[in-house]
Amino acid sequence: MKTELTPPTTPSGDFGGEFSQRFSATRRGARLARLLAVQQLRDWGVTATDAAELVVAELASNAVTHGRVQGRDFELRVTLAVDHVRVEVSDARGERAPEPDPYPDEHGYGLHLVDALATAWGVKGRSVGKTVWATVSRPRSR
Repeated sequence: MKTELTPPTTPSGDFGGEFSQRFSATRRGARLARLLAVQQLRDWGVTATDAAELVVAELASNAVTHGRVQGRDFELRVTLAVDHVRVEVSDARGERAPEPDPYPDEHGYGLHLVDALATAWGVKGRSVGKTVWATVSRPRSR
């Protein structure tokens, strides 16, 4: 596994940082992505991580469930800004754009949850596959 990490301050002095890593497209890989994202946010001093953690969990789960291509990994990128956290999950299956299930039953609530927790979310194409992204507001400091 190759981890890319930038420190929590950018050259301009603004608070920010980026964490990027590839994971196996398995349930274990999705779980590890969530755990490492939460640890990275805590290392950056972000204390309220629940919304970001759930967004990472749902997008990673979707990548391994619906975006999996045999022999290909998925990538998680978490970017920290002053007022939000941006989560991006890239997988190798570009022909399957995610859409919230109009009639969720026991499954299909994931993107509804992302939609409720994120200030915005969407999908962008890549040369191979797609990236699903979401921004989650950071609580204001007191």
